[in-house]
Amino acid sequence: MALGLLVAVAVLGLASCGGGQTGRASGMSAAARMPVAVNPPAFGELHPVAWRGPGPAAFPVHGIDVARYQSAIDWPRAREAGVSFAFIKATEGGDRLDPLFERNWREAGAAGVPRGAYHFFYFCRPAEEQAAWFIRNVPRERGALPPVLDLEWNPHSPTCTFRPRPEVVRAEALRFLDILERHYGQRPIIYTDPGFFRENDLMQLAGEEVWLRSTARTPEEAYGVRGWTFWQYSGTGTVPGIAGPVDLNTFGGSEADWRAWLARRTI
Repeated sequence: MALGLLVAVAVLGLASCGGGQTGRASGMSAAARMPVAVNPPAFGELHPVAWRGPGPAAFPVHGIDVARYQSAIDWPRAREAGVSFAFIKATEGGDRLDPLFERNWREAGAAGVPRGAYHFFYFCRPAEEQAAWFIRNVPRERGALPPVLDLEWNPHSPTCTFRPRPEVVRAEALRFLDILERHYGQRPIIYTDPGFFRENDLMQLAGEEVWLRSTARTPEEAYGVRGWTFWQYSGTGTVPGIAGPVDLNTFGGSEADWRAWLARRTI
């Protein structure tokens, strides 16, 4: 399938511009009950980039992704500073849970920040085991963003540096996505970086929604794409309420597009 068609499907509708809750939907989060608010981002950048073409500032809806490295987060302050969404690391492989996931999930929801959970894929375990581990630890909750499958190589892993053939990578990814979609009622989003995208020919995953990392060039330059749903544009951002650097992201559409996407992609 042509890359342009993959992306066009992925951003359809854009400006084309724990465990005890498993198996059932839990109560509605504060984020689901509160009106959708988009505050202008009051973010900083430790290593500014001179973007060629429309940079992140061209898009109004910004957010973050976090893991244990960010330590304690003042979620109400971050929301006021322009964090309109957050993706929170939950699991890795078939037996690792981020120690701050439950806290971040609970406190972000209480602050009214739309949030989703992500899983870092481990290429030495079957997709079925990893999906079961994610489901065991991430509640199915009204108002949550779709889950995310993080696909990237981990050359520094102490236990697994195995790199399957591209067709195996794609097949395992689809198994994981299918299992989570059946459980959560939401098709997960794929997060990836330019090298992994090219090496594994992810353009063949027709119709999957994508979140693209590119911190020095626009996604159009780095991937050759003309659209995307989320863009991770920095790994060295600063946000009020968060000590130290944090990943910054933007949504690829207007505020109206964001509200429409939320209505379509949350449960």
